[in-house]
Amino acid sequence: MNVTVDFTDETNALTTEHQDLVENVIIKTAEKEGLTGEVEVSVTIVDEARIQEINLEYRDKNEPTDVISFALNEQAEDELDVIVDPDMPNMLGDIVISLAHIKAQSEEYEHSFERELGFLTVHGMLHLLGYDHMTEAEEKEMFSRQEDILSDYGLTR
Repeated sequence: MNVTVDFTDETNALTTEHQDLVENVIIKTAEKEGLTGEVEVSVTIVDEARIQEINLEYRDKNEPTDVISFALNEQAEDELDVIVDPDMPNMLGDIVISLAHIKAQSEEYEHSFERELGFLTVHGMLHLLGYDHMTEAEEKEMFSRQEDILSDYGLTR
């Protein structure tokens, strides 16, 4: 498996170590989820105003949020099946993370900035892979996977 992460920090606030952390937890998630072949993911760090714009435009919610994922392999009920060419990279999609939420939530949950950055990255990545938390059972499964991946990586509370 080969994972390519297209990382953009629109806030210019993250360090090289933070970028490495994002890339490494995405690779860890891909490994734990059994992905194979060439995999590509885009991660963008944005400010509060930008994530609010995105949330309004794509989710019709006029408020900032912590992370938004746009899965490219997801299909609606009435769409044709998505077919992934094994000879082409599997473009999973885009993860957009709010810098302000990383800071606020790390303080709220009393853990490090790095733990929250890792958590939101894994959360976004799992959404790209089809996980959701609309029901209690889905939430339990998704949050359990997140904790497993973060613990394996060494990002514990």
